Amino acid sequence: MNSLQEASRIFKAFKKGGPSFGAWQMLPGSNHSRAISRSGVDWICVDTEHGNIDDGQMHEAVAAIAATGVSPIVRIAANEAWMVKRALDAGAHGIVVPLIYTVDDAKRLVASAKFPPQGQRGFGSPFSPQTFTNEPMTHYLQHANSSLLTIVQIETASALASVREIAAIPGVDCLLIGPFDLGNNIGRPILEAEMHDELKSAIEKIKEAAHDEGKKVGIYCTSGEQARMFAGQGFDMISIAADMIAIPLYFSQTLAVASGKGEAQKGAGYDGR
Repeated sequence: MNSLQEASRIFKAFKKGGPSFGAWQMLPGSNHSRAISRSGVDWICVDTEHGNIDDGQMHEAVAAIAATGVSPIVRIAANEAWMVKRALDAGAHGIVVPLIYTVDDAKRLVASAKFPPQGQRGFGSPFSPQTFTNEPMTHYLQHANSSLLTIVQIETASALASVREIAAIPGVDCLLIGPFDLGNNIGRPILEAEMHDELKSAIEKIKEAAHDEGKKVGIYCTSGEQARMFAGQGFDMISIAADMIAIPLYFSQTLAVASGKGEAQKGAGYDGR
């Protein structure tokens, strides 16, 4: 492996095989990033799609996460070339891109994420090398294409229909399932913590397509129990918690115990059934 790959905890986890566990950061703050990093996760996804994190805060989070030896991943808000560039220029070890609809969408994403001749990414950020080995920028330029991860979210009905073709695209490294949006988009939303059999079948179809094409597959989870279940099913990239779910849930449970009111109400999220 080259030095960028050696410095990327998620890249090494993918190469080793087995489940890689990570967390979702929706709240800003580099101290917050470092606190999550100390949990022992392989990666943290800095969420600029649904999170309260702007461009400058994303830069700070990426640097703080990488300094702890954990891989910073950035979920951009949309499949826009300038958003891809900003995340990778900040030093992200990979990007998560939501709401892909077509094979051409995925090809356009890969082109945005790769330097020429594989793609169209512009070169010049001095921040990117600092989250790896801090070697010269030209070293980053030579090795970025083979070291940074492009993670495509499969959460639309049209992407599901073309999932095998999307998985086969060179430069797509992982398919990440957003079960809530996927359920909504196929007319089988997650209701009262229950997953419809059709949604379960769709998730299995995505996993099989990814693995058949030699790619990784991930899924967004909201609890350790869900994450353990999907790890047992052969998923490669699994979130264990999101800060905006974990923090209020922990406080409500602790308050319930402290006040003698019994167990707190369970937090929002499906239970994987």
